[in-house]
Amino acid sequence: MIQHSTARSNRIQRVIATPHGELVFGERCLIMGILNVTPDSFSDGGRFAKTHVAVQHAIAMAAAGADVIDIGGESTRPGSVGVSDAEQLARVLPVIRETRISGLTLPISIDTRSAAVAAAALDAGADMVNDVSAARHDPAMAGMLAQSGAAFVAMHMLGTPENMQNQPQYKNVVQNVSAFFEERAAALLAVGVDVANKMIVDPGIGFGKTLAHNLTLLRESSAAFGVRWPVLIGPSRKRFIGDLAGESNPSTHGAAKSNSRLMGTAAAVASCALSGVDMVRVHDVADMVAVIRVCESIAPS
Repeated sequence: MIQHSTARSNRIQRVIATPHGELVFGERCLIMGILNVTPDSFSDGGRFAKTHVAVQHAIAMAAAGADVIDIGGESTRPGSVGVSDAEQLARVLPVIRETRISGLTLPISIDTRSAAVAAAALDAGADMVNDVSAARHDPAMAGMLAQSGAAFVAMHMLGTPENMQNQPQYKNVVQNVSAFFEERAAALLAVGVDVANKMIVDPGIGFGKTLAHNLTLLRESSAAFGVRWPVLIGPSRKRFIGDLAGESNPSTHGAAKSNSRLMGTAAAVASCALSGVDMVRVHDVADMVAVIRVCESIAPS
């Protein structure tokens, strides 16, 4: 059972500075808005492939209440194959540049496993790096993070996007993910990354996890990992939500299927907000802003 009284007490007051403003953790659950400029992302592939459409969506998410815009040019859905640096750069750099030219002043995160893409994105106006491999995929990523001093998200993933959902197993998923974060923090610290003040952790919902693993991490991540680092969770529109919402029912299709994912995501986000998670990564920013406002109002201060 979620202990509503711990929503704020689980969050530690922390501030991560970025070139476009501070991320203030501890007061409420922040929102990272998803902007996939890819043709093949699992939920919105192709919708924002054109630069002007992507820029408009970034502006709309900011107006709706997003705290960070997360821009990615490579899908990491289950079974996906990697995209070259050149292709990622062609997709993300025009969007980052035009978004800044448009006047958006929120922090921008670059969602990539590539150090070269991350570095170019930071030069173009991004502020932080969201690496689903936690700087394991590209040997140059750790050094780039140390040199740039950028804030970054280190996510847990079992294997790679191509194979991560091939019967994932853990002795204890919370303990195993916690040990992973400790190992990555030690490795990054050894090359000069400021893991104490710049690192955000993401337990990787759906990245090498069964339904049971996902639910356990949703319940326990704030208490398990939040003492050391801000915790980010990304439940938005994921398959486990569809499974829980009954999408296997033959009568659930079209608009009903889309609505079930939205409502299921809202429930997951509410759980995160009420348990003290620091930030959620979502597609439907306006809806999830409303969810968090209600949850934060309900939870005792």
